[in-house]
Amino acid sequence: MLFKNIIKLKKIKMGFLKNILNKGTEHKNGNAVTDEKLSLEVTGMTCDHCAVSIERMFEKKKGIVSRKVSHENGKGEFTYNPDVISKNDIIGTINQSKNYRAKETTNNGLVNTNINHFDLIIIGGGSAAFSAAIKANELGLTTFMVNGGLSIGGTCVNVGCVPSKTLIRAAETAYHATHSNFAGIKPKGVDIDFVQVIKDKKQLVKTLQQKKYMDVVSDFENLVMIEGWAEFINDKTILVNGKDEYSAIKFIIATGATTNVPDIEGLKEIDYLTNVSLFDLEEQPQSITIMGAGYIGLEIAMAYNRLGTKVRIIEFTDRVLRTQTPDISEELEKQMRKEGIEILPNFRAVKFEKAGNDIIIHCKCPDGSFTKIIETGKVVVASGTKPNTQKLGLDKIGLQLTKGGHIQVNELMETNLLNIYAVGDVTNTPAFVYTAAFEGKIAVENAFTGSEHKADYSSLPWVVFTDPQVAGAGLDETQAAAENIPFEVSKLELKDIPRAIAANDTRGFIKLIRNTETDKLIGARIVAPEGGELIQQLSMAIKYGITVKELAESFYPYLTLGEGIKLAAITFGKDVAKLSCCAT
Repeated sequence: MLFKNIIKLKKIKMGFLKNILNKGTEHKNGNAVTDEKLSLEVTGMTCDHCAVSIERMFEKKKGIVSRKVSHENGKGEFTYNPDVISKNDIIGTINQSKNYRAKETTNNGLVNTNINHFDLIIIGGGSAAFSAAIKANELGLTTFMVNGGLSIGGTCVNVGCVPSKTLIRAAETAYHATHSNFAGIKPKGVDIDFVQVIKDKKQLVKTLQQKKYMDVVSDFENLVMIEGWAEFINDKTILVNGKDEYSAIKFIIATGATTNVPDIEGLKEIDYLTNVSLFDLEEQPQSITIMGAGYIGLEIAMAYNRLGTKVRIIEFTDRVLRTQTPDISEELEKQMRKEGIEILPNFRAVKFEKAGNDIIIHCKCPDGSFTKIIETGKVVVASGTKPNTQKLGLDKIGLQLTKGGHIQVNELMETNLLNIYAVGDVTNTPAFVYTAAFEGKIAVENAFTGSEHKADYSSLPWVVFTDPQVAGAGLDETQAAAENIPFEVSKLELKDIPRAIAANDTRGFIKLIRNTETDKLIGARIVAPEGGELIQQLSMAIKYGITVKELAESFYPYLTLGEGIKLAAITFGKDVAKLSCCAT
């Protein structure tokens, strides 16, 4: 563990606790509405004009009764209607500026330091949580972060992106040492030190935990971090580790997701692995059976197979990567079978049992019959993920969940409770580390500055790190048809791309989907070695309404894989096989 009990990175010097001074009373619908006063300490002012500039920020702000900012003593006094505007909106407005920062003071002019009350409580410790903490620090908010389960860094750095991609690269190195695309190049083989590979992976994880997470927040004076489990008592208070209560004005839930372990007879008794435990296993298994052929299962399969472990995949649907169109699945299956990976589609595991050191997997076959599969190594569960919401006490506060158990949020990352936001894999949004980080940032901005920044994923790029890689952005043809969009598809195989021909590696294709009425690109799918390096350009084209004609008429360096985008765009109207090199 990176820390125990409460770790204060710096003593709390600022707070935003209640400081209500009655000024006057008006009536609304027969109920008394009392104006409130807010005293602020304002830094960053260099002259009287600065004070005037801050006052002008609130000229059109509804709910502001009066305002007075003084450069001389660095103070700000506001009277406001709490039914119209909150003190956090006032503080956030100032802190959103480039030069000025504000913090609330108490009646005696001191900054309040009540350790159990904060402006913001973040539940979780992954990328979404840290992104939220960074933005909260920029706004001068007192922040409390409580993290349980995985160590700081969450899924990505501990058991997801970082360990999987470094193992994939290590496996690719081993593969290329034993395979050549050129008859004149004779590979001499490879000596794999599996234990060292895993140790190097562990060191990388440890280094990134420190440099990209702990070091980043080490000088945040207003952040308190604690290791433990948080449970809501009510919508304004949490109980940590069953004993300590903490309250806040706003909450962000960023608890992520974990492997969804199916309820199959005997599975709990066979000492199964998930990516969490598999990536730390220093003793290389001679064989593994992977339950599930989604992107996690496929990345694991290719990496461990290339490192020398015999791999089998059991998939209860008819193909691998079933979220994508069949042509993508077919291309991947072809390569995986070529490398010796056994794939069993339409097989459903119904029972597991131990037989000495072996594991017997009882499966229902595609024809309805049953068979027994003997696994002498390990079983790896990669059957999707589920959100970490079970221990939060969400039923006590009436937080709305989706049918799949995710926290329901809108484009602003708001839940159905006004003071609670949710971000990252625990929500119903795309489950990527970069979307989680983006959501953490905008959730804080929306909660404390009154902004309305939205998460728009219509052009979101994504990559599956198999070999060949699978990458996409926007809609595929099935999705376009479901939305009743008039579309046309252009599909260019890598055998027609000069770079792939020269590299003697023509696995895969580039597929573009355009709106036939506007000629705008609305989607793209790529299956290619390093295909993920191409998808950002296509994502930008979708986002900014670039037409296929413009893609076809742009310049691309010759003998790059990126030239395939130009050729795929040309393919909408011409047969590129009949064009000369560099021709348009």
